[in-house]
Amino acid sequence: MPTPNGRDEPDLRERPIGEVARDLTRDLSLLVRQEVDLAKAEMAQKGRTAAPGLGMIGGAGLVGLMAAGALTAFAVLVLATFVGLLAFSTNIARGPFQGYVPDLVPEPQVGLASSMVGLMQILGNVTGFLLVTLAVAAGRIELSIVAVAIVELVTMLAVVLRVGRGQPPLDREGRSWGQIARETWGTDILRERSYVLLVASRLFFLMGGSILVNYIITYLHQSHGMTQDEANNTNFVLLILVVLGNLIAIVPAARISDRIGRKPVIYASCVIGCAGVTIAALAPNVPLALLGGLLFGASAGMFLAVDWALMTDIIPKAASGRYMGLSNVATGSAALLAVASGGLLLDFVNNVFGLGAGPRAAYLLGAAYYLVAIVLLRPVVEPKRGGSSPPAATGAAAVAG
Repeated sequence: MPTPNGRDEPDLRERPIGEVARDLTRDLSLLVRQEVDLAKAEMAQKGRTAAPGLGMIGGAGLVGLMAAGALTAFAVLVLATFVGLLAFSTNIARGPFQGYVPDLVPEPQVGLASSMVGLMQILGNVTGFLLVTLAVAAGRIELSIVAVAIVELVTMLAVVLRVGRGQPPLDREGRSWGQIARETWGTDILRERSYVLLVASRLFFLMGGSILVNYIITYLHQSHGMTQDEANNTNFVLLILVVLGNLIAIVPAARISDRIGRKPVIYASCVIGCAGVTIAALAPNVPLALLGGLLFGASAGMFLAVDWALMTDIIPKAASGRYMGLSNVATGSAALLAVASGGLLLDFVNNVFGLGAGPRAAYLLGAAYYLVAIVLLRPVVEPKRGGSSPPAATGAAAVAG
């Protein structure tokens, strides 16, 4: 494609994402430097020819420009602080929330409670998406931030004022808070083999889905030749199908797990997720890819309903907050690892086999992650319904206490 300087350069759609991002960063830096140099030259020329009064006006304008830049930078800093604090508060609350629920739920109702935990996660994600969408449509993105703050406040008040205290805290036995914090990362937790394998299985399951979700726009654009607007509209349809699959599968999966066990349901969710992502990877048309998205949604709903219940069955109840908190390391890192590994494979395959093959290869990698999740789940020992935790749990609970 000819450019203004007369050179022929490849269409952006034919170039790897990493190369486009690298060139964009370089060109933006060059443009900024050139603008600064031009501004310096103009100021120097005007300073030699203009009257002192005009120089003062120009200086005042420059100060105003700097002030505007400082205010913009401050706004960005405030937004970054908000996002950082929100992520910090979410990760602080996630472990105690998940460890707190087993204290409040009788053992026969753990499956149903697990489905409710998963359902609330889905509703939270959907609510956040709708708030942002409405705020963007109204041109008032700050309203979505205020709404999130109100949700956080209402949630805090509901828990503090309406929910019981649960089990009494463990005795500190004279230890400082620093010692207790260090014990959170104690290696004794590695003796809980079933717990460690289940967390690893969760990591790979979530990575499989994260590749599908995070590269959907690239997939639709490169592999199916959609424009940006078409890809965005199709992505919205896909999100609806995913949520629908979540809602259809989540409660029945929890009920079934009470009868046949948690592991068989997680196996089924991995197989369905693998099938859904594979269908999307190989789909010759968009409707078939959307079918793969629906299967992925059902798989995610099944997993959300049962994974928490199996984790609750396995971990020592006396240290549930610690174990649930550490399990969220897998939840928090899955998307990052999926995007990194999928992106590297996507660019490599696009370079070797041509534009459009990369996203399909990344999706096949996501399907493989589901298979790894199955392999890691196999050695996990699931306690019988109505039984107690595995014997190893007792020793770890004593160390944690």
